[in-house]
Amino acid sequence: MKKFAFIVLVVSLLFVGAYPSLRNTRLGSCLAYAVGNFRDVAKDRSERFLGKVQEDTARCRGGEEAVTWQTTPWIDWQNYRATGGAESRVGGIAGKLGLLSPNRRGIDGALLDMEYQRIELLKFNLFDNNGTFEEYIEGRNGLAGSAIKVWPELRLPRGHSAYLAVGGDGPQRCQGELIRFRNLTGICNDIANPLMGSTNQPFARNVEFEATFPDLGKNEIAINRHGHRLGLLKPDPQAISRKLFSRAQAPNNGCNEGHGLPGYATEANCDYQKAPVLNVLAAFWIQFMTHDWFSHLEEGHNRSELMAMGCSAPRVDNAEKPQTSSQVQQLRCRSEDRVEQSYFAAEDPPATFAYQGRQYLTRAYKTTLNKVTAWWDASQIYGYNDFSSKRVKRDPHDPAKLLLEPVTTSAEEVTAYLPVLEPSDFTNPQWSGQESVAFPDNWNIGLSFFHNVFAREHNLFVDKFRAITGATPDKDSGLRNPANPNVVIAYKDVTSDKLFEVARLVVAAEIAKIHTIEWTPQLLYNEPAYLGMNANWNGLVSKQPLVEAALEKVLARLAKSPSDKAAAWYSAFAAGPGIFGLGNNKPDVNGGVNHFGSPFNFPEEFVTVYRLHSMVPDLIELRELHNDPNVIRYKIPVLETLGGKATQAMRRYGLADWALSMGRQRLGKLTLQNHPVFLQNLSLPRLKSPTGKIDVLALDIIRDRERGVPRYNEFRRQYGLTQLTSFDDFVDPNLTKGSPEGVRQQRIVGLLREVYGQHKCDDSKIITTAQVNHDGAKINDCLGRPNGSMVDNIEDVDTMVGWLAEFARPHGFAISETQFQVFILNASRRLFSDRFLTSSFRPEFYTHLGVQWVNENGADGIIKEKGKPNGHEMEVSPLKRVLQRTIPELKSEIEPVVNGFDPWARDRGDYYSLKWKPRPGAESDVAFKHR
Repeated sequence: MKKFAFIVLVVSLLFVGAYPSLRNTRLGSCLAYAVGNFRDVAKDRSERFLGKVQEDTARCRGGEEAVTWQTTPWIDWQNYRATGGAESRVGGIAGKLGLLSPNRRGIDGALLDMEYQRIELLKFNLFDNNGTFEEYIEGRNGLAGSAIKVWPELRLPRGHSAYLAVGGDGPQRCQGELIRFRNLTGICNDIANPLMGSTNQPFARNVEFEATFPDLGKNEIAINRHGHRLGLLKPDPQAISRKLFSRAQAPNNGCNEGHGLPGYATEANCDYQKAPVLNVLAAFWIQFMTHDWFSHLEEGHNRSELMAMGCSAPRVDNAEKPQTSSQVQQLRCRSEDRVEQSYFAAEDPPATFAYQGRQYLTRAYKTTLNKVTAWWDASQIYGYNDFSSKRVKRDPHDPAKLLLEPVTTSAEEVTAYLPVLEPSDFTNPQWSGQESVAFPDNWNIGLSFFHNVFAREHNLFVDKFRAITGATPDKDSGLRNPANPNVVIAYKDVTSDKLFEVARLVVAAEIAKIHTIEWTPQLLYNEPAYLGMNANWNGLVSKQPLVEAALEKVLARLAKSPSDKAAAWYSAFAAGPGIFGLGNNKPDVNGGVNHFGSPFNFPEEFVTVYRLHSMVPDLIELRELHNDPNVIRYKIPVLETLGGKATQAMRRYGLADWALSMGRQRLGKLTLQNHPVFLQNLSLPRLKSPTGKIDVLALDIIRDRERGVPRYNEFRRQYGLTQLTSFDDFVDPNLTKGSPEGVRQQRIVGLLREVYGQHKCDDSKIITTAQVNHDGAKINDCLGRPNGSMVDNIEDVDTMVGWLAEFARPHGFAISETQFQVFILNASRRLFSDRFLTSSFRPEFYTHLGVQWVNENGADGIIKEKGKPNGHEMEVSPLKRVLQRTIPELKSEIEPVVNGFDPWARDRGDYYSLKWKPRPGAESDVAFKHR
């Protein structure tokens, strides 16, 4: 099996262009690298890759800079050749040697490193809370746990409306109408596991169950790691919010804690650190996505019991002390804030089992339920349960469409928008005045924008389908009824209900495509990330059908293998044909999915890394499309675009002006001391607490603790990343000593030490089983320092605080390497596991028009961008095409735009430039007068 695995890796890496040596002998290190073997995939957690290569490998891929970087805790590939901007590329003859060039060695090495990480993440980081974990470890009837594909825990229970339809008490298998389209609650996406990914299934984990809920003191290792320093409010979450998250404001700048100035005057200015290559649309896009993927809320609320939010005993002089009134006033926190407690599905002690001399938990100490479907099914638009579906309005004149109503904007234009919620729409008081959508919680102008855009897109698809039907009514639509797959369904025979469901499939796939090949590559703005994300979606051999067919045969063999290694190798081979549409040329409509032995749902840790509130600006710079887009007309507080005010603002100014405004403005950088202050003082009167307010940023910390997310250093170890040993490790090693940025980072390190403290270490206390030291010794409380030393409480740092403090990041990364590690695993899994994005992406479900619409970004065929952005011949991006269709008046504004999430007036420059300079025509834009 090892030989087979080696062949698999070599072949797959050839297809990602990552077989570096062919192997270049130009340098001694490359020769040493070439004659060495590929590293084995780790057999246990102590042997994991950690993103760190051997010295010869680092030198071959990145020169001495990469070798020096190896002494840091951060991943190596960010210092390889051509993985940064133009300055990271080698020019001259050496840069033109193709596969043999230093640039190609660097890029291919980075891709190789990421593939190793994904393989090992799939092997070591899948922990299902649904009762399947014991078999995942032990296997079943000679079948390795990672090769199991059907689980009795995911059968429909008695009393379910579809219980008899899937087989009742016998073997359950979805069929007929249940597999034809996406079901409201997400059942029957996997035909053999009807409940998988459906509403009200437990969130999974990506970390060992024993590592969860470290503050409960249930585990000796966790007690050693943290002593008794942790609790739901320890360290104080409001102190963390006020000291580590708050944006500092210059005096008299008119910010007014995010309220701006009367009349939305443009003199107002709320200072924030800006990301160089992401616009505000990108900030709201991710909230639009998370509303589809996960929610802990029960129709707009958590448990009714209220709990404190801190501001009681922050750390002072390395000890937690009650605050005096003057300290409270200085910190500007509120001890009387209250918030609802989270719901838990199970809180009783989990069962245990023994295997090969080790004890395991069968689940985490507590579990929570995902209250929406886990599939990428646009459930935030179309619904996820009976209540949410009542808020989805269909056009009575054409039930295949979503209802849009004519509205006159301030520009005297009449256009169509989603209708407003009515009292009969299963609504909550806090949603009053908002658009009627399936998931209306935490409503804002960005959500209003994207919901209206994709409602229009849905209807445009229907219009096109209707036009084809009118022209060729008897033509084969491609659609089939799974109960009668050989019966042709002509265009004229597609009912309104069926067309509505086809449009949902198309819109959901479009959204997944935009996120995968447009939002994420702009978030991770460098060449390896661009190639990796496009490989996930399109594959690397899409223009070589014979090779693609051969790879699919290998994938089919791996999928049927009983080996515990086959599942992980499957992911490497999938880089060839790509995950999207995988297996859609086979009769089995479920044959392209792979869950890698663990049922799919999102893990709690995935929720954690999407806490991105620092992306949101305090003020949105409103521009007018038909009145010189380079001029900012108003600065509207985000506070004035929440809830029902968002709907009012959308209809007042119109979709086009909001698109222009959010498309041009940069979002906030994901770093410490860059969160909007208005979120610390958000009014929430429905709680009826003494203050009527909450600190949303403190709540982020509390929710992670409440749901048992490991603290930062153990979180990194669990995900196969190198640990930190002190707060000083956060300082970016690239910085010149004494530079202004270096001074700023050192100051923040001092604040981390002030908030989290230090303790006298004890080297007899082993603090983790997830990793070992380089010499094989167990990691202890002293983290390499002499026994009895004063060490930083780096183990206590909240995960969110830690990744915001990661100042050393790969070029163009808006997020940290810790967050990226979580993405490497889960971004792929949500494609691998979804039937409608793999083997059921075919005309039988989507129609011929639907398949074309998704593959070609519309019905007008593939359109190419001018030139070669960052060296690539590119199609016009899917979001750009969607905006051109749904808001046609934007045509001239977005014509120069390559990626819809890049600030629209920015000149992209050469090779992943991060420079902030205007494109032609935007020179007078005031935004470019400020860095």
